[in-house]
Amino acid sequence: MAIQPKSQTEAKSQTLVARLSDTLRRAIAAGQFPPGSKLPSEAQLTEAHGVSRTVVREAIAALRADRLVEAQQGAGVFVLEPPAPQIPTFGNLDQARVSSVIELLELRTAVEVEAAGLAALRRSPAQEEAIFERHHAVRNCLDAGVPTSEADFALHLAIAEATNNLRFREFLAMIGPRIIPRAAMRDGEHEADQATYIMLIDDEHQQIVSAISAGDEETARSAMRRHLRGSQERYRALLRGQRKPV
Repeated sequence: MAIQPKSQTEAKSQTLVARLSDTLRRAIAAGQFPPGSKLPSEAQLTEAHGVSRTVVREAIAALRADRLVEAQQGAGVFVLEPPAPQIPTFGNLDQARVSSVIELLELRTAVEVEAAGLAALRRSPAQEEAIFERHHAVRNCLDAGVPTSEADFALHLAIAEATNNLRFREFLAMIGPRIIPRAAMRDGEHEADQATYIMLIDDEHQQIVSAISAGDEETARSAMRRHLRGSQERYRALLRGQRKPV
């Protein structure tokens, strides 16, 4: 069956609906009708905009569909609070690409250097103990030759927790364990190279943890910066060599 073209009357009506709904959207966005306020009645909108009640109802329906307003039985149409902005969750991070890992390491450096300094100043005895426990857990994984990502992530979370500013922990938790890049080694590399890498990571962690425990704010920052920038450089070396981390 052939689709019948819309009549001029129908097309005009749809144009009026779109025009009125856009006008009301702009008025809401501009604060003319703040959240909780009542829109003019159908009769008032009909008179003010020179359109039919049908056009007004369809325009209001479009606003309701977008959760801009809601109708309350017998009371009228009221403006809703605007939806909370969606926070990016790094969903497009591609860990198969070395460049993505480097980007995330740069962001971590900006946040975690300050977190280390604040942890040195603000940590409680219980938080300090948790940092030591997480550090030893990473060391045990390194010694056993098993993946360290989860344990490493737990260490960084413990440091963020010790800032006593929950936003630091929330930031790391939002990204998740993928903030910890995989070891910059390939299967088949010499065991001596792997042993050197393990010792390097453990030493970097030890310097961070020791500075926090000593309450040395600037040394804690420097140690965290050195640790994360060292990771950046290791991944840049992979990028230059067109190699991918395991």
